[in-house]
Amino acid sequence: MKILVTGGAGFIGSNFVYYMLDKHPNYDIVCLDALTYAGNLKTLDGALKNPKFKFVKGDIADRELVFDLFEKEEFDIVVNFAAESHVDRSIEDPGIFLKTNILGTQTLMDASRKYNVKRYHQVSTDEVYGDLPLDRPDLFFTEETPIHTSSPYSASKASADLLVQAYHRTFGLPITISRCSNNYGPYHFPEKLIPLMIANALNNKKLPVYGEGLNVRDWLYVEDHCKAIDMIIHDGKVGEVYNIGGHNEKTNIYIVRKILELLGKSEDLITYVTDRKGHDLRYAIDPTKIKNDLGWEPDTMFDDGIVKTVNWYLENKSWWEEIISGEYQDYYEKMYSNR
Repeated sequence: MKILVTGGAGFIGSNFVYYMLDKHPNYDIVCLDALTYAGNLKTLDGALKNPKFKFVKGDIADRELVFDLFEKEEFDIVVNFAAESHVDRSIEDPGIFLKTNILGTQTLMDASRKYNVKRYHQVSTDEVYGDLPLDRPDLFFTEETPIHTSSPYSASKASADLLVQAYHRTFGLPITISRCSNNYGPYHFPEKLIPLMIANALNNKKLPVYGEGLNVRDWLYVEDHCKAIDMIIHDGKVGEVYNIGGHNEKTNIYIVRKILELLGKSEDLITYVTDRKGHDLRYAIDPTKIKNDLGWEPDTMFDDGIVKTVNWYLENKSWWEEIISGEYQDYYEKMYSNR
């Protein structure tokens, strides 16, 4: 079996590469990644030592490169993680999100059609559903929840999902889609909430919290997500959408305080900043379908996973310190200095 993993130098993609190399040692894994700001080849240092792994630098929207790669490698399965994914960046510059997340997806599917890929899997997000009210903890996103996007990022991902479903219905492309709640764990880029708070706390810098920090997210340890995708691409029903969630709902301020507690830092480091435009209130996924159909359940509860995550960042300072010392720091100042 040969699998193409796009966006494999990013957070979830790299964890999936390592998961698959460990779980399926006879599989060949090819990673295609453009190595934009959030892609880090050092993340794949361990994989690059494995003879069953190959890295290719390239943009999923580059049709010539993608088609040449498909012709050469003859992939059985494509798993598309490649995406611009930061909401704040999508508000600053929506265009790159449309190019990568929609046109890049189209390019991959066109190549998958031409070269007879057996399964094309689109990694999506629960953000395509919009948000849920804070005062209705009984409500959850299901696969039947209508699309209702809030940001250019989520709109681009929803557009890609609709395109994937259209390619299945129109062309018979064998697709599956997964929509996951917020992930956390190793190799998470330091602009996202959990790694940002860990890095700032360790450096005794202010921890910027949007609004009052009451927005709720359903957190899933990244290895549990990888396990779910592995099950979907092997046993999931063609044409289906599967929601992946951990029933680990936490407010943002709970997350921040928990990180400070684990690091032995004062809550005086917390600073509240102007809320994000169109900030979704609550995400919560009902994973009943994937549990019933494939037997998937998360193995890691949040209070265990956050300890593992904090310890990973303590043990791998060189990885994230190099990132926050360069171009990312300019972006950080732009986003938070005047809020």
